[in-house]
Amino acid sequence: MGLFKNYVSQTRKPEGVLGKMMINGMNSGHAKMADWGISHLEVSAPKEMVELGCGGGRNAGVLMEKYSSANMTAIDYSPLSVEKATEYNKVMIDKGRCQVKQGDVSNLTLPEEKYDLATAFETIYFWPGLEKCFSEVAKVLKPGGTFMIVNESDGTDKASLSFEKIIDGMRCHTPDEIEKALKSAGFSKVRTDHHESKPWITVMAEK
Repeated sequence: MGLFKNYVSQTRKPEGVLGKMMINGMNSGHAKMADWGISHLEVSAPKEMVELGCGGGRNAGVLMEKYSSANMTAIDYSPLSVEKATEYNKVMIDKGRCQVKQGDVSNLTLPEEKYDLATAFETIYFWPGLEKCFSEVAKVLKPGGTFMIVNESDGTDKASLSFEKIIDGMRCHTPDEIEKALKSAGFSKVRTDHHESKPWITVMAEK
């Protein structure tokens, strides 16, 4: 259990050898879920995007492919994730379309009202207080901007709830909890789509 716990705990803040293994697994293992979430995006032509908790950088890359004229700022708490996401998106960084930074979603040091689209894949489980962090996201979004959350867990599935007992600081949230925190943080028009056969959820909110 010790090694397993150490490995799965890397989902929170990847570090060292186990962290590198986890990040590599995230890029491939979460791809189908992430693409399912991205398929719900109805934002027409964002100019500036921010990916919060970017992990290995794969989803930031997919979003830049989807929106070929948009710029991307990718943020992660883990220096190792920043390193990996930078490697993954090197071509777009060299083209001036992408930047990867270390940051804390509970205290975002980004320009206010700059971004048209903010995304968070498989990461809000570890955010220290949803309302506070969602308020930080709202602060950097333009009026009318979209915030998309994609989670593998709807807060009720047994598999994900079992990981709460193993991973320190992890909390699975239900759609109702997420919606309540979003509205308290200043978002409106919150909509949740639930996968037809899996506990996956996509939550869309407009500032």
